[in-house]
Amino acid sequence: MNGKQITKLGFEKKAIALALTAATARERAGLGRDDILSELYAVKDNPEAYLSGGVYADLARELAAQNAKNRARQGEALRPTPLPYRIWGEDLIEPGATAQMDVAMRLPISRTGALMPDAHVGYGLPIGGVLATEDAVIPYGVGVDIGCSMMLSVLPLAANGLSTDEARALLLKHTRFGAGVSFEKNVRGDHEVLHEETWREQSILRHLYDKAAEQIGTSGSGNHFVEFGTFSLGQADLDLEAGEYLAVLSHSGSRGFGAQVANHYTKTAQDLHPNLDPAARKLAWLPLDTEAGQGYWQAMNLAGRYALANHDLIHARLARALGVKPLVQVSNSHNLAWKQLVGGEERIVHRKGATPAEAGQLGLIPGSMADPGFVVRGRGNAEALASASHGAGRQLGRKAAANTLAKRDVQAYLRERGITLIGGGIDEAPQAYKRIEQVIARQSDLVDVVGQFTPRVVRMDTGSEDV
Repeated sequence: MNGKQITKLGFEKKAIALALTAATARERAGLGRDDILSELYAVKDNPEAYLSGGVYADLARELAAQNAKNRARQGEALRPTPLPYRIWGEDLIEPGATAQMDVAMRLPISRTGALMPDAHVGYGLPIGGVLATEDAVIPYGVGVDIGCSMMLSVLPLAANGLSTDEARALLLKHTRFGAGVSFEKNVRGDHEVLHEETWREQSILRHLYDKAAEQIGTSGSGNHFVEFGTFSLGQADLDLEAGEYLAVLSHSGSRGFGAQVANHYTKTAQDLHPNLDPAARKLAWLPLDTEAGQGYWQAMNLAGRYALANHDLIHARLARALGVKPLVQVSNSHNLAWKQLVGGEERIVHRKGATPAEAGQLGLIPGSMADPGFVVRGRGNAEALASASHGAGRQLGRKAAANTLAKRDVQAYLRERGITLIGGGIDEAPQAYKRIEQVIARQSDLVDVVGQFTPRVVRMDTGSEDV
């Protein structure tokens, strides 16, 4: 036997040397060439049958490893063209967002998707992207701020029942914003989410618990906000009479805890798919039937509950300071993945900057620091995977906004609308966002508008430059 004969069997690289070693041993044992070739064929055809020991065990291990790598490469190959998907508000969406969605729809695990009218470029899946996958979850399909969410509290007070100065003082005392911020321990508050056993079930969750407990009830930077304003209800709904009410609206997420979970499991997913096309690198996925997939799913859902807990404490603190209890509260998450029936099959539906909008489901779609937001009721549109936009959506990136918008123009816009702003950077200026009225108009088949929230006193973190 020689290497040329073995190469003709289809063996590659290291396997050739191992096959030649085994063939030589069989020759010494008295077997003829044809018998040895038959045995080599059998090992190549089913290496797993020879792993337990014997002269072919080393060859079998190498062949099994090669087969696994080949299967992995085949499983990572992108479709040549994207699966079809619906786009809402195509005239409002930049080409970069649709290009990102096209890549997502070429993933071998993708089954269907949709793009919301507030869509713009993100990392991996575009902001405003909705993607259904089979038996797999994509950490960057959820986003870095896992569980980023909204909450509205309608209060039993007249819309003009709180002066601007009073509202400003309440927000300064009872809200905190920015990277790493927290309340003093004696006023921080507690929440049931911090007492869940889940924190003890993964090393990364145990490691992040103290930071999460420290930052509970606070908000991050960027587009997170807490604001007092007027909630207008044109007709009776939500167990409320028609009219105008004082309300609190907040946008917040899972703080540093969620971000570190996202980064940890994104790296795990990328390590699992080293041969994935570079265009889809940020869309590396975790199969749900693996330890890593189950670990991310557990941590993601905990981060979602933690994000809503931050809202709970913010709203409770403000209501307590006013000596009232909310008449009604509405909340929703818009950076999560859900198990959902799609066409009769269970799928993992990622909403990265998209609002769940099942038939009858309430949700919140905010505008900007100076533009209205809306309470909506979902229509359960199947083509949109029962989703809607999560806001107005950016039309200028942060750097572009900071570099092109004039502070005097932003301040004039705020004055015209009677907005008092605490913090807030020019990168979050209203002019950096699409017109919320246009975005809402493009999704009339996805949601019905229930009521409108008009901001009056807004608190945010300080951005690239104070407004």
